[in-house]
Amino acid sequence: MKTSAKKVVLAYSGGLDTSVIIKWLIEKYGCEVVAFAADLGQGEELAPLNEKAIKTGASKIYIEDLKEEFARDYVFPMLRANALYEGSYLLGTSIARPLIAKKQIDIARKEGADAVSHGATGKGNDQVRFELTYYALQPDIKIIAPWREWDFTSRESLIDYSEKHGIPVTATKSKPFSTDRNLLHISYEGGILEDPWMESTRDMYTMAVPVEEAPDKPTYIEVDYEAGNPVAVNGKKMSPAELLAELNRIGGANGVGRVDLVENRYVGMKSRGVYETPGGTILHEAHRAVESITLDREVLHLRDSLISRYAELVYYGYWFAPEREAMQGLIDDVQKNVTGTARIKLYKGVCQVVGRKSAKSLYRPDIATFEDDRGMYNQADAEGFIRLNALRLRIRAMAGR
Repeated sequence: MKTSAKKVVLAYSGGLDTSVIIKWLIEKYGCEVVAFAADLGQGEELAPLNEKAIKTGASKIYIEDLKEEFARDYVFPMLRANALYEGSYLLGTSIARPLIAKKQIDIARKEGADAVSHGATGKGNDQVRFELTYYALQPDIKIIAPWREWDFTSRESLIDYSEKHGIPVTATKSKPFSTDRNLLHISYEGGILEDPWMESTRDMYTMAVPVEEAPDKPTYIEVDYEAGNPVAVNGKKMSPAELLAELNRIGGANGVGRVDLVENRYVGMKSRGVYETPGGTILHEAHRAVESITLDREVLHLRDSLISRYAELVYYGYWFAPEREAMQGLIDDVQKNVTGTARIKLYKGVCQVVGRKSAKSLYRPDIATFEDDRGMYNQADAEGFIRLNALRLRIRAMAGR
């Protein structure tokens, strides 16, 4: 049954889907539409969206600069957890959705709106991420998800509709793939990528150059950390958003951070995507390097056992869930001593740790050395250690006889 609505706050990007949605909401619901565009570091001018949204039918548009909040309160906590979904995806789209949805709810309260809307399809993950956040923050909010209601069946049909109603869009039938960009990454889905055998084309390179075009000489950088957060690049202190942008520039110039994968969506299907995450890739490797010399072994292994689950929670949309918040509390407590510097070598798409140091380092050269070590470690002690750990194996072998 169709939801009734008087005023709707729409998560608006100015792209094909949300441009059509403004017109469609007004036609189908007879409601007022307030557009909201989040500046998460898309790398493009958002000011023209003001005129475009109003011309398309919105009564008002909010454009908010959220880059620092995004980096500080969403990206950095996730990086402190070393979150990787299915071993390779740094969750660039996933982590943006809870912030956008949170701001939508804030605006809905301010505007006295009774509903919110988004442009996520009924096949994807974003519908879940948006709506779990809406409900977590405003349990009685009405939600309109056009892709689950309207008669359009493809992006081509949306293009036809936009042409019919004079809605300016950049997507074309010859280039129908979908992109999502923010300060952490850019993603490409759809179009030729729906064939997992097809290689992506040159027009799917934005933040990182192809490795063939990267410099023939390696680039060395140093990243400083304090309590698990990156604070400086090559000795220069920066804000979270500035730091991430600078590493995107350096990493992208060296072809770092490009991933082509087939992932498992929360709704149950497999999906192929291409992602570029140059700065995030550098920070992931640098963070692990500093952790390697500052965290106790068992604490590190305990935290690592949470990575897969934490990444799933972010990917599925449970950012504002008690289990994610509880895990974050443990992770952040672990990070208190993760302070130091990682030295990184970038070369033709490869991001390699080549050095790490910390005033809080647990690494002891006098103990780990292969040279004269007449100190606190007695090599003869290892015999008893091994025999005790082998006891159950020996008993099993004897029982087998």
